[in-house]
Amino acid sequence: MPENPPLHEKTAHVSQTAGAMSVPVQAWRGQSIEKRTRLTPEEVAVALVFNGATEAVMMASPLDLEDFGLGFSLTEGLIAHPDEVRELEVLETELGWEVRLWIAPDRAAELSSRRRRQAGPTGCGMCGLESLEAARRPAKSVRHLTDVSVTAANLFDAFAALEAAQVLGSATRAVHAAGFWTPGAGLVCLREDVGRHNALDKVVGALAREGRAGADGIVLLTSRVSVEMVQKSCALGASVLAAVSAPTTLALEVAQAAGLSLIGVARSDGFEVFVDELHRVRIEPAWSPQPNGGPN
Repeated sequence: MPENPPLHEKTAHVSQTAGAMSVPVQAWRGQSIEKRTRLTPEEVAVALVFNGATEAVMMASPLDLEDFGLGFSLTEGLIAHPDEVRELEVLETELGWEVRLWIAPDRAAELSSRRRRQAGPTGCGMCGLESLEAARRPAKSVRHLTDVSVTAANLFDAFAALEAAQVLGSATRAVHAAGFWTPGAGLVCLREDVGRHNALDKVVGALAREGRAGADGIVLLTSRVSVEMVQKSCALGASVLAAVSAPTTLALEVAQAAGLSLIGVARSDGFEVFVDELHRVRIEPAWSPQPNGGPN
């Protein structure tokens, strides 16, 4: 069997699909090898820089980075409102991308103070305290949000729309997607990224830039539901989160405390309701999926 050359020796070119490149592969199918090209998603380093100081460096898809910067700022609690960002710009460098944000002076002072508290010698026992607390921080309560309710048919329609809109995911089969769907308008926002957290942050940022509230719809995910996804959904102000995979136990604990309705394992033949204390999910006894995945 011929050896597949290292990727750095291959000639790659930018494809017509944003965020992906076409690379040569040797595909084994049955008893033969065929030379083909395959679209692979770009993964780049993105530095999030606030008032001249780097707060985080994330590996992400180089798409919708303005949305990413604003959404990350909101879901991580670095700002409380989009208006606290005075200026935002995205720059490409030789090493990756920088999302530069200038935020209100009081917020900048809080960030600077937090960085000083986190500084310390490696392995000092207490250095991880703030990070551990952040990992288990309570999510913003959404118990007061009772206007949104979803049916089985709604969920089927929402995930069908999400799948159809995944241009990068369809081309590469290697990225995550997050979306926001409302009963009245359907799928109003979709973002894709190599990182599931990044995709959701981009949705939050896109909705914030449009001035759209998260209370009138549901968050959709193509990934598992870890605790961060619950925290970010609640930061958006959404009261219902639905995903194609299952949640973790900590995600369930935080969702229950916040009053978030959480649906998992959403597939063409059904779904599982893990948390729904406020009864936002309404199951119609007469509804059932058709064999091809559609509703009756």
